[in-house]
Amino acid sequence: MAVDPTPPEGIERYGYAQELRRSLTFRDLVVYGLIFMVPIAPFGIFGSVFEGSGGMVALAYAIGMLAMLFTAGSYAQMSRAFPMAGSVYTYAGRGIAAPVGFLSGWMILLDYVLVPALLYLIAGVAMNSLVPDVPVWLWLIAFVVLNTVVNFFGIEMTARINRIMLVAELAVLAVFLVVGLVALAQGKGHGGGGLSPIYNGATFSWGLVFGAVSIAVLSFLGFDGISTLAEENRESARAIGRSMVASLLLVGVLFIVQTWVASLLVTDPDRLVGEGDPDGTAFYDAARVAGGAWLAKLTALATAIAWGFANSLVAQAATSRLLYAMARDRQLPRFLARVHPRRQVPVNATLLVAAVSLGLGLYMEQREDGITLLSSLVNFGAMTAFLVLHVSVVVHYVVRSGSRDWWRHLVAPAIGFGILGYVVVNAKVAAQELGFLWLGIGLVLLVGLLVTHRRPALAGIAEEEDEK
Repeated sequence: MAVDPTPPEGIERYGYAQELRRSLTFRDLVVYGLIFMVPIAPFGIFGSVFEGSGGMVALAYAIGMLAMLFTAGSYAQMSRAFPMAGSVYTYAGRGIAAPVGFLSGWMILLDYVLVPALLYLIAGVAMNSLVPDVPVWLWLIAFVVLNTVVNFFGIEMTARINRIMLVAELAVLAVFLVVGLVALAQGKGHGGGGLSPIYNGATFSWGLVFGAVSIAVLSFLGFDGISTLAEENRESARAIGRSMVASLLLVGVLFIVQTWVASLLVTDPDRLVGEGDPDGTAFYDAARVAGGAWLAKLTALATAIAWGFANSLVAQAATSRLLYAMARDRQLPRFLARVHPRRQVPVNATLLVAAVSLGLGLYMEQREDGITLLSSLVNFGAMTAFLVLHVSVVVHYVVRSGSRDWWRHLVAPAIGFGILGYVVVNAKVAAQELGFLWLGIGLVLLVGLLVTHRRPALAGIAEEEDEK
């Protein structure tokens, strides 16, 4: 007899119909999170983190992982309370109030909508460095079309591709680590102490390290995308939170190990700290020291494919689910809530994400600061939304439900809020200005909804209020 894959935490009790296909297991969710974060993500931003941390890259990633674990804990609590798509939008809307959910969803959109464009742009630049005859814009178009086709064929196809790409990324990482460790044993690199990537007394300061954490956190963004698949998870709602924590721990260890080895292979750390890495090749240069030109090219190619295909594939899927959730509640145009009758994917939202990513990517490709600007905006949008997430845990569990689980429902969210608040306050001025401008636009839209008597409301909650 076939077993009904729908978990007991059905979304019907919240006023929604189950439209998306429940087919993902705990393993699929962990793989999804790993792919979204990219196990080899430090390859692309290693030089920036090295400069910002005074060479203590492994320490920056360790602190970044700790900060994100607190956020993952809050996600786990809210995903158990409200096991449905929508991420922070859903959790803040139901945990605090629907208008707060709208603004949180609006801010996380700054992260979700811009991430695919950023990934496509980075991948296009990397591929252009390997094949100069093919322009960046053509690579960008190719990646967008490929990922849109794969996502259109359904979440199962995306999950299968994810597993293949994860194995490939881990294989490249294993090659780098083996060759790198052999090279270090042979005396290659700068010859510094083995602990310098975690602590360097000559450069250490908490301000310096936390400044680098704000850059390193970019590599961890994506674990939260698992929450957007809650309605496609066929196991218990607890699987969402557990998969977030598991993927964060696994990828955090990989980040620390690979940056530790790469840091010791840097031949002139003082120059890298002083002059930075404007061309973004510091990791590939370290790979060249370890194994020669072939390893440098292999790591560059792996970065391009991981960012432009694997990571952007899941980013596009997560973004489309967020748009779908907001449109389903009539807080975005209704056409974005259309689900393909056979593929059971939010088809219009998927196509819109592809179009926006293409347009933004082509525009930013023409700007000298395109990658830097997109990166800072993505970080700012995610961090501000995460702040609201932590507040929603306290409001829902402690204030409304009277929970006395002080650690999970008060202390841990407070610590997570404090760490992320520090990162937001110390963000680049340009990111703060554009981020608050985006928030201002969201406030105007919210006022417009209120004035036109279309106050944001969530299914289930709205019905309860009407009955009162």
